[in-house]
Amino acid sequence: MSALSGRFLLCLPLAAGTLSMRCSHQLATMRHASLLPEKKRQRLLFPFSELEAHLSRQIDRAKFELFQPTVEDLRQAEKLFTPSPKHHIMYSSSAVRTDHLPELTQPEVCFIGRSNVGKSSLIRALFSLAPEVEVRVSKTPGHTRKLNFFTVGRAFTLVDMPGYGHRAPGDFVDMVEPYLQQRHNLVRTFLLVDGGAGLQKLDLVAVEMCEEFGIPYVLVVTKIDRTRQGALLALLLQLQDFIKDQTSTCFAQPFLVSSVQYSGIHLLRCFIAHVTGNQQLDSKTT
Repeated sequence: MSALSGRFLLCLPLAAGTLSMRCSHQLATMRHASLLPEKKRQRLLFPFSELEAHLSRQIDRAKFELFQPTVEDLRQAEKLFTPSPKHHIMYSSSAVRTDHLPELTQPEVCFIGRSNVGKSSLIRALFSLAPEVEVRVSKTPGHTRKLNFFTVGRAFTLVDMPGYGHRAPGDFVDMVEPYLQQRHNLVRTFLLVDGGAGLQKLDLVAVEMCEEFGIPYVLVVTKIDRTRQGALLALLLQLQDFIKDQTSTCFAQPFLVSSVQYSGIHLLRCFIAHVTGNQQLDSKTT
């Protein structure tokens, strides 16, 4: 590793009793993000700001910034994703059928998307401040075969859903539909869209499922570090029109994230903290 790349790594110990270390990108923390020059910090925390300058003056920018917390709000949300002796963040359990689901009462959020959309990588980035949490990331699409539950203290539970599409589990529908339809403590579903591929037919099926069940959900655009700005802006405008014209339970603002550069990770953490009832904000959100 070069000295330059080493500057941006923060090594944290794994679970007690082991000597191994996991290296976490320093930009996963607000403390290190605050050291960046203003423009770079703004792009990291609010990725839309990098695209805003390319928007036509006739386009209303407010609809892209419905959820716009303060930097202090982001710092407060980070505490929720930071473990402590009284606040344990851990993998809890897995399930393949509804009768295997853990009986949890705290608010729940789930992440769903096509195989290879970057779902596990995103969850790992969200939990990067909790190095003892093992979120397995594979180069092989369809690695997640079960519903995996991660508990964040008593605050909320995050569920990693199996990917749909290529190499999806044969009983995918039997696992996912009952969970989405019957899980009473599910407060928000995060539907991931590949920034380079855009909305695919199978994504539209997932959207229809959320709409049919009346589930509040959010579109999250992944891999923005691999997507040209022009293509990303075009996708963002397309998603805005799609949400407005063809959905009823989707949050009006898509979120942009990069699990590699940590762009948008702090903002998404804050949104999760808010919708699970763990952080009150002045920002307008639903």
